[in-house]
Amino acid sequence: MRRLIIASGNPHKVAEIEAMLGPIDVDVCRQPSDLDVEETGSSYLENARLKARAAAERTGCWALADDSGLEIDALDGAPGLYTARFAASDHDKLERLLAAMADSPYRSACFRSAMVLCSPEGNCDEEAEGFCWGELLHAPAYPGGGIESLFWVREAGCSYGQLNASQLSRLGSRGKAARNLAAGLRRRLQLD
Repeated sequence: MRRLIIASGNPHKVAEIEAMLGPIDVDVCRQPSDLDVEETGSSYLENARLKARAAAERTGCWALADDSGLEIDALDGAPGLYTARFAASDHDKLERLLAAMADSPYRSACFRSAMVLCSPEGNCDEEAEGFCWGELLHAPAYPGGGIESLFWVREAGCSYGQLNASQLSRLGSRGKAARNLAAGLRRRLQLD
């Protein structure tokens, strides 16, 4: 059975991406625990390429990586590429966003994800993106959440953080990117 490395050390993210790819006959694993890739790209695709290439070259296996962020129109696309590093904790990110948006009547935003598949040789030939459009609420939809509790998904009638696994796969930016990449992944790994 072929092995596919998900270039992430987060087991929840690995399971989420595996589920979003649908039923595929591969052994899905997370990246080696000591692999740490600095995200120095100027786009989500560039960061995903860096992570996928590093995992592929390290393991000698096919590797898939994603990079995602929240882009807020009123903040000229911020926090964007820096969403994960926008603040030290989920609570701090939420507070910082609420403060930045306090006086803004314009609440449109999107979660954006890029996925890249690299061969064992480090060739990144399959790429896809996904977008989830919505708006920022004036207060979190539920207590204790991060920025996902503040992002309202119109199609679902709930916040991003309240989407179930099926809705995340169908409406979420990472799920859309995974679906857009799935055919290329099947072709490259000769799964059809």
